[in-house]
Amino acid sequence: MESVTLPPLYLITDRRNTRQRPLLEVLRAALEAGVRFVQLREKDLNTRDLLQLGESCLELTRAYGAKLLINDRLDLVQALHADGVHLRAESMPVSVVRRILGSQSLIGVSTHSVEEIVSAEEEGADFVVFGPIYETPSKRSFGPPLGLDALSAACRRSRLPVFAIGGLTPSRISAVKQAGAYGVATISGILTAPDVGATVREFLRPFTTGSLQNAGFEYNERSQTYS
Repeated sequence: MESVTLPPLYLITDRRNTRQRPLLEVLRAALEAGVRFVQLREKDLNTRDLLQLGESCLELTRAYGAKLLINDRLDLVQALHADGVHLRAESMPVSVVRRILGSQSLIGVSTHSVEEIVSAEEEGADFVVFGPIYETPSKRSFGPPLGLDALSAACRRSRLPVFAIGGLTPSRISAVKQAGAYGVATISGILTAPDVGATVREFLRPFTTGSLQNAGFEYNERSQTYS
């Protein structure tokens, strides 16, 4: 995609991690509070159930002018006419995905090293998620937290927007911003919050104090775009 316009908060779904509330109820509350970038990541669902859930999520995200990406399933991106796909580092190469989905689809890639970021950039990704930065149960399989120094090095090397992930809370956003992160990605930070709306607003507040000059992109609060 030639021109990427991304909000700074990237919400990743996990219907098993919502304090036993329906995922769509939590998603609606997050969108109502200002989330405009969502990844549907329910890898244990069969294709038909995931398609049905995707249709419901897409109806919600469209209603709020938000973008919806599907985790690793190109077939469902095409079937749903979703906004793009989010790939794992070991997924199909970005260059191949780009040929399949075309130039109008967003392609994000999960990365855990500068080398993976470079590869994603060279192959034509639109943005990367980098982490885990802090300790978090959902990312323990990727090893110990990478920390802020690694994030800073990744952001200096990347020409793509870098979203920090892993143990992110509103109180930690200032630190990852200072390290150069374009934005933050979170699962439980929002999905498990007792008050989803209030928590979303806390996550967004550091990005919506007028305009923010961050990582070479200026964020405009009114239009929720970078330039």
